[in-house]
Amino acid sequence: MKDLFVSIFGAPEGVVLFQLLYATQFTIYLSLVAFIGGGIAAAGITVLRILPSKPAQFGAQSYIWFFQSAPLLMLLFLFGLGVPRLLGFDVNIWVAAIMALTLYSSAYLAEVWRGAIQSLPTGQWEGAEALGLKFFQTLRLVILPQAVRVSLAPTVGFLVQIIKGTSLAYIIGFSDVMSIGKRWANAPVEGTEPFIIYPLMALIYFSLCFPLSRLALRLEKRLGTVPKTPPVAA
Repeated sequence: MKDLFVSIFGAPEGVVLFQLLYATQFTIYLSLVAFIGGGIAAAGITVLRILPSKPAQFGAQSYIWFFQSAPLLMLLFLFGLGVPRLLGFDVNIWVAAIMALTLYSSAYLAEVWRGAIQSLPTGQWEGAEALGLKFFQTLRLVILPQAVRVSLAPTVGFLVQIIKGTSLAYIIGFSDVMSIGKRWANAPVEGTEPFIIYPLMALIYFSLCFPLSRLALRLEKRLGTVPKTPPVAA
């Protein structure tokens, strides 16, 4: 495949383009794993956040507050460089990047989903309680089907933030689009100047993020979560 790129675009342009596109798959893999892992953690945090228990709510709220306040760059440094040196053992770059991005995304997703649940009328809870349903029965049968509809668009939209966040993982040695691009941009090779490499990287990130942004907007309109513009009086 690399030879095909070189035959079409020449060298080193063909090699650069091939390596950037090849590295894109690792950006996608890391984004998906962080999104899935963050979603699983966020589901548990969201339940704790809405439980009728003050300690559970405080613990969940503290978790959300801490990891929303902590910069993603700091989390990457902590798991990729700080913890290994502190404890004296090596941490796989994939594990460090996944842990940092999972914690980061779980805090934001938990808040999105908590907002979706609490945006529903309190009458939904009261009506289910009047029918004799317990808390988790109400949550599963009544609240979640409605909350999913409300939270779907912002959840898809947040995936864009995760994809962009993976670009910071290069600081711990993760080989993705940003890492390969910076390496070529700093190389003393004609045809790999920064004004060539960085627009190529921007185009790759745009091609990943723009369809998701449009999908989130489409979901908002289709699910009725965007207020309609009132008609202009004649």
